[in-house]
Parts: sequence; structure tokens; C-alpha cells
Amino acid sequence: MRAESPVHRATMRGEVGVWVVTGHDECVAVLTDPRFSADLEAAPRITAGLPPERRRNVLMETLLASDPPDHTRMRAIVGRAFTARRVAALAPRVQEIVDELLDAFAANGRGDLVEGLALPLPIAVICELLGVPFARERFRNWSVGLAMPPADGATLERADAARAEMTEFFLEQIALKRAEPGDDVLSALVTAHANEDVSDDELVGLAIMLFLSGHETTLCFLANALVALLTHPGQLAALRADPGQIPRAVDELLRYDGPVARGVARFTLEDVPIAGTVIPRGEMVMVAIGAANRDPARFPDPDVLDLTRENNPQLGFGHGIHHCLGAALARLEIVTALTTLLRRFPDMELAVPVADLPRRPGMLRGLKHVPVTFTPRRTSQEGSLDSAG
Repeated sequence: MRAESPVHRATMRGEVGVWVVTGHDECVAVLTDPRFSADLEAAPRITAGLPPERRRNVLMETLLASDPPDHTRMRAIVGRAFTARRVAALAPRVQEIVDELLDAFAANGRGDLVEGLALPLPIAVICELLGVPFARERFRNWSVGLAMPPADGATLERADAARAEMTEFFLEQIALKRAEPGDDVLSALVTAHANEDVSDDELVGLAIMLFLSGHETTLCFLANALVALLTHPGQLAALRADPGQIPRAVDELLRYDGPVARGVARFTLEDVPIAGTVIPRGEMVMVAIGAANRDPARFPDPDVLDLTRENNPQLGFGHGIHHCLGAALARLEIVTALTTLLRRFPDMELAVPVADLPRRPGMLRGLKHVPVTFTPRRTSQEGSLDSAG
């Protein structure tokens, strides 16, 4: 599609007409042009058939689905709570969590990098950041329910149930923070609410958004990155030889196989020309991040993983005013996980052919399982580089 034209008319699930933008420069233009709204209400043709509770709910009261001035106000509030200092202070705890998770299967000589690391790590970290109790299975069920595409009635009902349960959970946590605030992001948001900077629905919506965006995308990205490295042994060997290059490698891994591949939705507030095509007012536009990140007009040899790639304006964390607020946290988790894995398991290999790795269903590009084998190791406390034998 991208080779034919950077803008296409398409149909999602055989029902919803959309415009798909695939070129890198064109995607940047959509993500920075205020004529493209993040608010679903800007597309009445699409919302007309939806019941009120699905057309407008707490998830619509978030940064992801709002425009200025509401977006500007809420981003400033979350930004004051989600500071670089707070993220940096989490670094030792992130390392502890990674070590604990790897210790659980280090002596086995095999493990599932999704179930054992990529899934629990970001959930544990975002719970620490928000200051809420860690409940792995409950949070996983909620995220799966909300990350599935609305393809049928049963899926929509599952999403409604997950949203209702998450709303109840965060209302309980908000009440606890009001009674006894702590040094965490949710307490800071509750304080902002007390100052009347955010509404009740916005407060709950922001908490749910931070939880979902703080772990689901990181889960998918970490699994994708690990598979990319394990299937490119030359690149992997270079990183093992020079782990200091891992922070820069994150951008290339995100460009090569990021979790937000199909794209993010925008809605036209007026007729807008893009690359010679006029997209009418009130239309849904899908910004195809995966296609943009493989655009040969922007990236030489785009289908090649090159961890030394210079000038890498990948769009995996978004662009413009909706650039991912949690990018620094995601980088911290990915860099810590990759650095520790490469150090502790230098001979790690995939246990099955890459073609046999099962994909996660839903809107994000990710994997359900990544089974690996390696020489058994002692725990981190006993010396991670010693053989268990």
C-alpha cells in the first residue's frame, strides 16, 4: 500500500470505512496537524450507531482521546506527577524486579520470556509508580479485555466488563489515596483533583490510561525486541560485547518491530489534503506507525535491523502533542531487562522456530509466548554468571 500511495481508502472488519496513511512524512503531518482530532466525537458518522456507554466512557476522558485545551490541561497535570525524577528513582526497583523474575527460572535452563518477564515486569513497575497493589492475573485479564479489537458483540461485552471492573478498582484506590496520600503518581493525581484541575471521570480515566499504556505496549515491545535480537545473532553479539549501546538500540528495535504497528486513530475536523488526497471532514484516519517506520523514503534498508543506525526518527512513541508520556519509563524497563538478560544468559536461544511463536490477539503487535533455552544459572544473589552445576 505504501509503495502505491501514502494515503489509501480502506475498510476495517468489512464495516468501518477509514483512511490509512502509510508514509513517514505523511504520518508525521497527521500527528502534528490540529485539524486531525484524537476525539472520537469528531466523527459522528462512526459514533452514530454506538450506544451512549460505548460512545463516551471514562476511557474517552484521557490524554489519548482529547484535544487542546483539555489535552494540554491534563497532560500538564500528569506531567507534574509523572516526573523524570520519579522515573529515575525507580531504576533500582526495576532492577530488583527484573532479577527476581529471572531468578524464578534461571536454574531451569529454559523459560518463557513473556510469562516470566515481559508480562509481569511492566505490570509490577506501573503498580509501583501508581502506588496500587500488584495483582498479576487480575490486571492481565483486564488488559486483554480492553486491548482486543471490537470485532463482535462478545468482545465488546468483555471490554465493557473489564472497564467496569477497572473503574471500580481505581475508585477504591482513589478513596484510599484521599484518606492517606503517598509519594506516588495516583496520590499526585488525587491532589490535583482536590484542586479541581480534573473531574471525577478524568481522574479515573487517567488512572486506567496510565495502567494500560504503562504495561501493555511495553509487554509487547519487550517480547518483540527479544525475538528480533535472538534471530539476529550478529547484532546480538555486538550488544553483548558493548552493552553501553543498548539504550541507542532501543530506537532501532522499536522502529523494526514496535507494538503499535497498525496505527493510531485520528478524526478530521475539516476537509484536509494529504499527499494530494483530500480526506473529508468527519472521517477516521489510521496512522500506520509500522508502515511509517519501514518507509524506504525515510530509512535506508528499512527491512534490515541495524542497531547502529544513525538519524532514526522512528514513530514508535508517537509524535507531536501525543508523544508517549511514559517513553522514559518504557526505555528504563527495556534497557534494564535487555542488559540483565544479555549478562546473565549469554547463550540464550529460541526453543522453537520463530515461525511457531504464537501472536497475541488484539490491536497491538505482540507475542503470547517466547520459549527459550540457556545454560542453567544460579540466582542473582548467588552469582548470576556461575553455572548451576
